[in-house]
Amino acid sequence: MTKYRKETGSGDNRPRCGWCRHPLAPATGPGRPKKFCSQKCRQWDWVSRQRAAELELSENELVVARGELDNLKDLIFVLQCAVNDVTADLASGRHTKESLRELTEWLLEAAEPVTTASFGGPVVRS
Repeated sequence: MTKYRKETGSGDNRPRCGWCRHPLAPATGPGRPKKFCSQKCRQWDWVSRQRAAELELSENELVVARGELDNLKDLIFVLQCAVNDVTADLASGRHTKESLRELTEWLLEAAEPVTTASFGGPVVRS
């Protein structure tokens, strides 16, 4: 199981897109290293910098629609509840393979909407 450590990061040291934060492909050949994964991300970054300049926002400030923020907070709350439920269930004693599968599925169901809200792409599950 992969564990996330706050102090060291997730262990993936590849450069990331300046807009969507997806990992960039390794640089090949001469030239400057890529900062964006696509022209679309480069354009959105430029638009956001122009808009931030108009609003006189600093580099560390972000404007988010209240509805989007509320939705993300709701999704995170559901995930927090799922983590608390699974933690309590795991502490309650021995488990069968089926009960562990149910706990894992419940946690994944709660986490999936958060990942799609954050990155905009579908989660691939088999």
